[in-house]
Amino acid sequence: MPIVTVQQGPRSVELKRELVKQITDAFVDAYKIPADTVQVWIQEVPTDSWGTAGTLTADK
Repeated sequence: MPIVTVQQGPRSVELKRELVKQITDAFVDAYKIPADTVQVWIQEVPTDSWGTAGTLTADK
């Protein structure tokens, strides 16, 4: 059973719902497996808890 972990900043429930659907569909198509065997875990990190190039994402 594939487990996909997505680490990202906060997104709306609607966007996460669509992401989970599209990731699941990709595994179903590529691996020819049932959708109920695909797990997608979303880990949201607040924008004040990560940064790029020396700057917090919250400060951009």
